[in-house]
Amino acid sequence: MISRGQWLRILVVSAAMTAVMAGLCMRLAFLHLGYKDDLRETIQRMRHSELNIRAERGRILDRNRNILALDLPVKDVWVDPARIAENGHADFIAQHLSRLLQLDPAFVASRIQRPDRRFEYVKRFVPRDTAEQIRRMQLTGVHFDEVTARNYPHGSLMSHVIGFSNFDGVGSAGVEQKMNSYLSGRSGLRVSERDGRRSEIYNRRSLVVDPQHGADIYLTMDQNLQFMVEESLDRALDQYNAKSAWAIIQRVNTGEILAMASRPTFDPNEFRFTQDDERRNRAVSVNFEPGSTFKSLVIAAALNEGVVSPDDRFDCEHGRWVYGGRPLHDYRPHGILTVEEILKKSSNIGAAKIALKLGNDRLEEYLRDFGIGSLTGIDLPAEEAGILSPHSRWSRISATRIAMGHEVAVTALQLLNAVNSIANGGLLMRPYVVNEVIDARGRVIFEMEPEVLARPIEEETALTMMRLMERVTEEGGTGFNAAMDSYRVAGKTGTAQKPVPGGYSDRANIASFIGFLPDDRPEIGMIVVLDEPQPVRTGGATAAPVFKDIADQAVRYLGIAPDGAVVSADINPAR
Repeated sequence: MISRGQWLRILVVSAAMTAVMAGLCMRLAFLHLGYKDDLRETIQRMRHSELNIRAERGRILDRNRNILALDLPVKDVWVDPARIAENGHADFIAQHLSRLLQLDPAFVASRIQRPDRRFEYVKRFVPRDTAEQIRRMQLTGVHFDEVTARNYPHGSLMSHVIGFSNFDGVGSAGVEQKMNSYLSGRSGLRVSERDGRRSEIYNRRSLVVDPQHGADIYLTMDQNLQFMVEESLDRALDQYNAKSAWAIIQRVNTGEILAMASRPTFDPNEFRFTQDDERRNRAVSVNFEPGSTFKSLVIAAALNEGVVSPDDRFDCEHGRWVYGGRPLHDYRPHGILTVEEILKKSSNIGAAKIALKLGNDRLEEYLRDFGIGSLTGIDLPAEEAGILSPHSRWSRISATRIAMGHEVAVTALQLLNAVNSIANGGLLMRPYVVNEVIDARGRVIFEMEPEVLARPIEEETALTMMRLMERVTEEGGTGFNAAMDSYRVAGKTGTAQKPVPGGYSDRANIASFIGFLPDDRPEIGMIVVLDEPQPVRTGGATAAPVFKDIADQAVRYLGIAPDGAVVSADINPAR
């Protein structure tokens, strides 16, 4: 028999259960009937997922199809700190993640110990094998995202030309920047739904737009030749204690750049940890006074205009000449020299007198025809145009200083391109590093063709200048150290004092050598520049031997026979 107290307890429990059921019924009624549209929109918005699918960036390859840059699949490792806090395993997870990811344990702990957060990156662009090790440990709250990372398999090799792309996949230097629109492709889109744990419900995908991967860029440059140039520059920096150095090899009759190196250098895989000075491509972005290498352009202009001939004689004043109230000196004193000897022995006074015969207006006109003071138009960013003031702003002595490569500034590429026009029968070509662009379907969407920019001198003048420049590398010439045993080299040395406040430095200078070979039918032109070599400072003693070192390797690699005949297809335009 049920007592009165038991009846009371039954009534209380029944009333409580009835109240709970009534509450649930009211909540269900509210969910289904009250504010139905607004609630449905909120739920749908929470479950809706739109994901941009990043397109794979195109590759960069050299003229021989060697890969210089590509995207590799990697993982982003991230954590859900709130979930980890619920399980109480923060210290354990931080310990293992720091070990496998080779990170500071304190840093990892600082990422994990944020219980109010649902997402924190631990490390981005983790190799897939490392991420797989972590995944197998089944650590609660540790997640992975599939991403791609830009990789440069040869490290710093050709880095100033290739450049790099940032973490957002945007080209930020070099070819990566200049050709970014071709390389980047178009992102895809995936519209789907997520469950309560924010994971995608795969069978609820409503839209999938595949990404259009970027196009591949094929360069005119040669990976092996580039390696030779970079090694030679590194040796030169050690031997001559130079602050920096740069060099270019260009194919004479097309304008193709076969190698372009700059020191100091950097690894594009670690671009975050490099300085601006290391990333600077000095071959195209440094303006410098060229010194005596410039005499080849001035003498070529005078010969072409007919104001001098190779055998004309000039008094070089035994090393000191006063003009316009200002003295001009030669490195070594000379008396009477022919035009040919002025170039061979690099007489400042002789070159100055030739420039005066040419006249200011014609001198400026020819230099501009050679491309001085203008961008070459190369397909690389950050190119400088050099400096050539209008002759209306020149002083009385300006022509005499410009003739020896002062009061004017050039880039190495600009000067090489100009001198190569002499080797090319008087035709000035547009330099370029990108040969063709091929999309992901294998279609050629861009192909570069050699382009003539101008004809600053006639072919006959060019042939005469080639003979005169060959004399520079003979015994007694300033470029004797660039001479090769089985090849005739035509070139010119340069030793330019660096401008300082109030004049020019007595100790700091730019040393250079520029030339082409074989002289009877030039295939390649090259320039080598050393910034402040010490204690030996002249271009003939420093840059010329580096030129020879590179040229000795290049002619063998490219298959250039001593008589100028090409016995290998390697020198042909990149295809």
